[in-house]
This record gives sequence, structure tokens and C-alpha cells, in this order.
Amino acid sequence: MPTAAKLVAALCLAALGYAISELIKTLEPASTDFGIFSIVNALLGLICGWVIIGGRAGRGQAAAVSNGITGTVALVFWGLFIQGGNEMLRLAMRNRFDGPVEALAAIFEIMIDFGQVLLNPMVIGGLICGALVTGYLSEIAAGRWR
Repeated sequence: MPTAAKLVAALCLAALGYAISELIKTLEPASTDFGIFSIVNALLGLICGWVIIGGRAGRGQAAAVSNGITGTVALVFWGLFIQGGNEMLRLAMRNRFDGPVEALAAIFEIMIDFGQVLLNPMVIGGLICGALVTGYLSEIAAGRWR
């Protein structure tokens, strides 16, 4: 059932996904082709915010912090998984793998490679601040609009 807390959480996490994606673009070489990288991560943020954070809103300020962090961690995991799967498909079309098992295992190797970009202090700080803001705003929305 749609609620204001779900909407606020979805919009905030979508904005966070988009903003962090744009920040990551500045950390990579200029020749990198990102395609719809930011849009995909914003859509993942929309889904994670709606389902994970918005569904748990209304349980108090302490829960708001953990909800925001949980939603953001889920966004990061699914973002890495989707982008890793996309990269695996691109490499598979160039016959870089000997079989399907090797290709599936490569998703996790690619996720680790992509995850190293997230170790930048600006990215970590942005994710933490975004998680806290998203959690608090969804908690405020849950308390104000029932």
C-alpha cells in the first residue's frame, strides 16, 4: 500500500543513487562509457527506498538510522550486482569466458573490482550522509502523514 514514507524514502534513495553515480563518474577515466549507469542506479534506489526503508518507517529515530543504512547497503549491493552482470554480459559477448559457470563467477569478481571505487572517502561520506537523511526524512513522513 502506498504511503508518504515509502514515497519519500524512494525519492530520497533514488536521488542518492543518482548523485553517487555522478560522483563515481568523476572518479573514473574520461574515456569510460557509462551509458545509463546513473539512471539504472536511480531506479534501484527508487525500488530499495520504497521496499526497504519506506516499509519499515514509523518505528522511531533509532530505527530510522538503521533503516537508512540498510536501504543504502542494499542499494550498493544491487547496484554492484546489476552493473557487474551487465559487464559480464558485455565480456561474454566477446567470448571472454570458457563456460557459463565461469561467466557467473565473473560477476562477483567484477563486483569486487567495481566496489573498489566506492572506497573513496567522498563516496563513503556521501553514502553515509544520504543514508541518514533518507532514514530521517522517511521517519518524519511516517509520523506526519499517516
